[in-house]
Amino acid sequence: MSTMLLKGFEVELFTGRADGSVVGCSAAAAAALPGFVTEPDHRNLEYVTPPDPDYPTLLELLLEPRQRLRRWLEARNLTLLPGSTLSLGDSNRFERSDPSHPYHDFIETTYGTRVVTASVHINLGLTPGSGFETMPALFAGLRLLRCEAALLLALSASSPFLDGRVTGAHSQRWLQFPLTPPQVPLFTDHSHYITWMEEQLNRGAMQNVRHLWTSVRPNGVARPHDLNRLEIRICDLVSDPGLLLAITALAERRLHQLMADPAGEDPLRASTLSPSELARLADANDQACARSSLDAPLHHWRDGRAIRCRDWIESLLVDLDLEGGGRQPGLGSLMLPLQQVLQEGNQAMRWLNRHRQGEAIGAILSEEVRVMADREQQLAEAIGRSATPRTDTGAGALG
Repeated sequence: MSTMLLKGFEVELFTGRADGSVVGCSAAAAAALPGFVTEPDHRNLEYVTPPDPDYPTLLELLLEPRQRLRRWLEARNLTLLPGSTLSLGDSNRFERSDPSHPYHDFIETTYGTRVVTASVHINLGLTPGSGFETMPALFAGLRLLRCEAALLLALSASSPFLDGRVTGAHSQRWLQFPLTPPQVPLFTDHSHYITWMEEQLNRGAMQNVRHLWTSVRPNGVARPHDLNRLEIRICDLVSDPGLLLAITALAERRLHQLMADPAGEDPLRASTLSPSELARLADANDQACARSSLDAPLHHWRDGRAIRCRDWIESLLVDLDLEGGGRQPGLGSLMLPLQQVLQEGNQAMRWLNRHRQGEAIGAILSEEVRVMADREQQLAEAIGRSATPRTDTGAGALG
């Protein structure tokens, strides 16, 4: 049996009223609640879970901060909002969480409210005994997940609205977010990544080592040299922690498949396309899934053939089911929510369907605010725990 990988999450959330309108309070919340940090715009905030290999534990680590935050918000007649964009507005103005912060000056001036989004970043850490524990393994994993990142976006898409209107996209967040630098190569190894990063910093294309805003990136305590994890950044906010764990399990199982068969699963070795062609293909697939998610026409990294996103995901799930759970017991059942998404649509598709049937965007969001809260409570009750504060606040997760 392969060792399960260390996993952690960076969760960004919008705060607001039960009617779905956004109300910023991140500075006050971060000051009052350990483990929460501000974003440049105060309408959303973030918490980070400490790394752990165990999925039941990860569920607890995801739920506890939210429930702590909910209690604080309830005292102020506020709540947590689903979705990854300013669905009911206002994207015309930036609302600073710290007016004196110089980096926030740069963010507001350079990007404006394009960056005012909510998402979840999935971290998969190098883990001794897993096969995923060296720099060559990390960069092979980076290549595979970047070439399949569009599939994860399609499963998580939850931002079809902006400023009270339908945008025409399923992930408006990914379409508007300023990818930086605009073109990122498919890194062939660690030294390629180091050289490229230093070039970007010297040219001023990036402000610092954190300023690599792409679908999947290497991460660690002293980038670009000291790395310990992959960070999947493409996913919209996944309101249901159960679905988030299912998406994570899919990514983890793909990494285990890669470690078992690097010649067959590393795009650098298994594709008929060149590294530059693979980078362009991955970026184009990401944009296609931002527009149409599960219905998006994509091109497969193995040979560039056309394939519908939904069909690609289904083929992966069939392969993983045929493989069985012998290498990672329990991961198969964890991924059951993915089948429901394929059958019923992701959150964006379900919201758009309701809107086409005549529901107002505000009514949809108001109902989804309640659904989000109810789901969290159901999960907390299912694991037999209340929101008991933990001593580990999640600071410095995975390095």
